[in-house]
Amino acid sequence: MPIKKNNKKILIVVGTRPNFVKIKPLLEEFKKRKNIKPVLVHTGQHYNFEMSDIFFKELGIRKPDYNLNARSGLHGKQTAKILTGLEKIYFKEKPDMVVVLGDVNSTLAGALAASKMGIPLCHIESGLRSYDKKMPEEINRVLTDHVSDFLFCPTENAVENLREEGIQKNVYNTGDLMYDIFLKNENNLKKHNEILQTLKITPQKYLLLTIHRASNTENPKVLENIIRAVAETRDIVIFPCHPRTEKVLGKTMLNGFRNIRIVKPVGYMEMLCLEKNAKKIITDSGGVQKEAYWFKVPCITLRDNAEWVETVKSGWNILVGGDRQKIVKAIKCFEPDGRQEAYYGSGKAAKKITDIITQVLKNG
Repeated sequence: MPIKKNNKKILIVVGTRPNFVKIKPLLEEFKKRKNIKPVLVHTGQHYNFEMSDIFFKELGIRKPDYNLNARSGLHGKQTAKILTGLEKIYFKEKPDMVVVLGDVNSTLAGALAASKMGIPLCHIESGLRSYDKKMPEEINRVLTDHVSDFLFCPTENAVENLREEGIQKNVYNTGDLMYDIFLKNENNLKKHNEILQTLKITPQKYLLLTIHRASNTENPKVLENIIRAVAETRDIVIFPCHPRTEKVLGKTMLNGFRNIRIVKPVGYMEMLCLEKNAKKIITDSGGVQKEAYWFKVPCITLRDNAEWVETVKSGWNILVGGDRQKIVKAIKCFEPDGRQEAYYGSGKAAKKITDIITQVLKNG
């Protein structure tokens, strides 16, 4: 369909599982605006069916306009490949604005390309900080924030983080896009209870484990500590295994640990179902920490720090790092007793973001 002269073209860069979830409510809002033409670019940072295609299929997200097929690789090589591919697309499409999300290599590459070409840049999920520069995600989010023109924060704490770094112009607390889609799907999970039957597990009788961060997967000793700690529990442990983690684990590390069941990565709705019905969740994922909080399921985080500090301050999330004794103790003893606050908005983040972008483009 030809683009009318008065239409504004917004190019959205996505590349990983969390990005795919977040763009669903955003694309729905863009669709309601007659004068906005979204162009969707998939970098291919996550690329197999379980990590990518299943989310587009399950959430009803339209096929991307471009796919760079970046695939796995060292951080520098992967980021450079994405950046180079995006520059060509930016030159061809000449977007009025670029939108990047989160803190992955695709985020940084999309931000650098837009910034160097003078294209207005929006960063969704701005202001998150773990203050751990050993994390690639921390580097990505800090650099992206400092080259962005419009910064959409999921929490008030994120706004304050930016303020402390001297970033105050065009900063908005919009709430969290993940909360938008969570609320929309929370009541539809009964349709996906088949995953419990397939795995032959009973609600509140299993632990859910996810591991994918480099700090845990690239250190064999830390990974072994985690596996041995969760193996000490008498509960069944359901472990949807990230491809990177599966490669590191190999065939020997899980020998003799019969309570740990490795399964392939699952889709969004099945993952929500597993989270909702778990006795406790053990994870190093930021998104899973939040979803555990929203489901009021105790969360044990395999990190020494967290960017979603609200879940920890409220008493629903405990940081244990890769310390075997701390993990074992948390599995046995950690029981949240704090009340919950509405830190992540009211489920209207996509509308707020789109309203702001629409007004900005209208004003030129």
